[in-house]
Amino acid sequence: MEYNSYKTVSVNKESAKKEWVVVDAEGQILGRMCSKVAKLLRGKYKPSYTPNVDCGDNVIIVNADKVQLTGNKMTDRVYVRYTGFPGGQREFTPADLMAKGADKLVRKVVKGMLPKNRLGAKQITNLYIFAGPEHNMQAQQPKNIDINTLK
Repeated sequence: MEYNSYKTVSVNKESAKKEWVVVDAEGQILGRMCSKVAKLLRGKYKPSYTPNVDCGDNVIIVNADKVQLTGNKMTDRVYVRYTGFPGGQREFTPADLMAKGADKLVRKVVKGMLPKNRLGAKQITNLYIFAGPEHNMQAQQPKNIDINTLK
């Protein structure tokens, strides 16, 4: 019998090699950028990806206020939520979220692309969003990456 010379490696919380990366959102399309950020948070770009472990990177997004939506989506798209009380259906647009803060819109879009379970809730805490070009995470020595080079 012939055996493979390699073994499948399952990482766990202790053996996961998490990095800090900075993504510049200036001039980026919101959905395209957020899908790549969600993949970074999950760790899908790593060869040691394990679906049930938080093995993704810590992502810092700068210039979140300069993100773009194509067409008239900023005013025409409608998000709906329900408070749980009668007559409690609330509607809001991406423009409403941007008025409250650019980080609210980006966080909502990325959260929608993560798993809807405890793992997804843990992974969204690894996302740090800043409206301007400056961030306060220099102590982690993050590396800048070009989000357009990722698939």
